[in-house]
Amino acid sequence: MTKFVDTTLRDGQQSIIATRMKTNEFEPVLDKFDEVGFHSMEVWGGATYDSCIRYLDEDPWKRLKIIRKKLKNTQIQMLLRGQNIVGYRNYADDVVELFINKVADYGMDIIRVFDALNDIRNLEKSIEIAKKRSIHVQGAISYTISPVHDLDFYLNFAKELIEKGVDSIVIKDMAGLLTPKMSYQLVSELKKKFNVPIELHSHNTAGMASIAYQAAIDAGVDYIDTALSPFANASSQPAVEPFNFALGEPLNSDLLYELAHHFWKVRENHSENDMKMVSIDSRILKAQIPGGMFSNLVSQLKNQKMVHLLDDVLEEVPRVRKDLGYPPLVTPTSQIVGVQAVLNVMYKERYKAITNEVKNYLRGMYGRPPAPVNEELLKKALGDEKPITCRPADLLEPEIEKSREEICALAENDEDLLTYILFGEVGKNYLKKKYEKEIQVDFDLVEENEEFSEDESVYPV
Repeated sequence: MTKFVDTTLRDGQQSIIATRMKTNEFEPVLDKFDEVGFHSMEVWGGATYDSCIRYLDEDPWKRLKIIRKKLKNTQIQMLLRGQNIVGYRNYADDVVELFINKVADYGMDIIRVFDALNDIRNLEKSIEIAKKRSIHVQGAISYTISPVHDLDFYLNFAKELIEKGVDSIVIKDMAGLLTPKMSYQLVSELKKKFNVPIELHSHNTAGMASIAYQAAIDAGVDYIDTALSPFANASSQPAVEPFNFALGEPLNSDLLYELAHHFWKVRENHSENDMKMVSIDSRILKAQIPGGMFSNLVSQLKNQKMVHLLDDVLEEVPRVRKDLGYPPLVTPTSQIVGVQAVLNVMYKERYKAITNEVKNYLRGMYGRPPAPVNEELLKKALGDEKPITCRPADLLEPEIEKSREEICALAENDEDLLTYILFGEVGKNYLKKKYEKEIQVDFDLVEENEEFSEDESVYPV
């Protein structure tokens, strides 16, 4: 029997409201989530860490601690970008090790690891450390369509993941491009060749996810990713309620309806960032933009008062992607391709300005492109410089101690240190605000406490 993984608190809200859901908006109903009967819940990782510190002024680690405490009967899982962790570049191995060990300390059950280029070298360290901490490691196949991405490509990559020791495989169809036929073939072959559970994750942006799910169920898929209806469909995962009904209601339907009622109200709180998709967007079949990228792209164009350029950007994205050797569009390659496409459209000249991220991609610093890149672009961006051929992280010096010296007392613990390493100035500014607030709270308490001694510290411990 196919089981359910809930994505409401991570990819569901990322795809619909650009990851703006606050902890206090879902904390009161975590106990109900815990009684529904989900195999697991994807609650952290991906863009949630970034959003917490950049937009919500929240501590992502405190959020994880609250979730772990309230979900006593349900496994929790996170999305990890391999060597990118939850950031947008490759980090040194010591950072990967510290991050995963800290996640393990917080009680994470499952880590889903993926690499945007399906480059196994970028996943080796995260798989190794997570396995040492007895965390279930789910290896993700970043699914896309291109002249080089066929059934054999994905089966070969799955074999590489299995050889590295992953405990299960997920087909990560971030742009919703998986057809029912390919869904059935891929799941069937994975089940036939490998003795591990198989999961399917897709987005309904182009309207195919639900039928791809049904084909996968017919092929014997073990788990499907769904979200509560308020944060489902459109650019998110299919809704859990109809699939639960169709499969004989293995989940508590009454609780699902109560939770849906709650989250419709939550969604109303974020109308300014709401995708407001009332139907599918067939342009995605050509642009191949993933759900999370689409919602954030629209939001960013609105903020820059350039939303009128959306159609042109959607036309440009597949051209840039082809030039870069057909990378699957998922963080960070979705941002790399998306930003370059916006610049090409803005300047009305392709590659008049080339981002540093595109240059680093062409250098091989993100990994091995799936297909050869455009030679003319490579020459324009790098001149006579040759791309690297080694594992990108092999060129990175350890970062932990150097960063500890840079941030000094502003990082009170390893969690703070990781925030600074992963997000640089954004992380540093967040930490400044975090501790300024705590200091102010302590001063307020001092004024109310008549017995306070001048020898006592008012600073947070």
